Amino acid sequence: MTVQVEVVEAVTAAFVRHELWPLYRSVFGDFDDYEAWVDGVWARHSARRGFRIALARTDDDLAGFAYGYTGEHGQWWTDTAASVLHPDVASDWLGGHFELVSIGVAASARGASVGRRLLGSLTDGLEHARWVLMTSSDPVDPARRLYRSAGWAVIGPGFSTDRVIMGRSWPAT
Repeated sequence: MTVQVEVVEAVTAAFVRHELWPLYRSVFGDFDDYEAWVDGVWARHSARRGFRIALARTDDDLAGFAYGYTGEHGQWWTDTAASVLHPDVASDWLGGHFELVSIGVAASARGASVGRRLLGSLTDGLEHARWVLMTSSDPVDPARRLYRSAGWAVIGPGFSTDRVIMGRSWPAT
């Protein structure tokens, strides 16, 4: 399988509706309605400072995506993370960090290192000193294993018992 990955700072509304949304929905399944997803998540995230999205394609098909932006105090995720992390950890890690929001890979492209390539492409060249994300608390979960193998470590609990917050400092030491 030949996979091409590109990182961009903006995407068209047509791309979001016709390519990104169907893949997002098939991977995560947390929204049934396109408008609810756009209004509740996408419009806010894609407008944030430092937004970037990595897109993986096989031929003409979208095989995966990863996106994030600069996380700041006053944003829901950052403030909620600050409430569950130890105060010293929150102070060290949150505010001006790169927040990796989502990595999604089509079922047909899994097991071909697409997620690893998306992660590497998305974070390549970032100037943020700290990167954070939330993922499964299950150490054998494929996403968690990917992050760990790429230098991420658990920095505290997530927003529920089945989640943890992971971080990576840059440059990695």
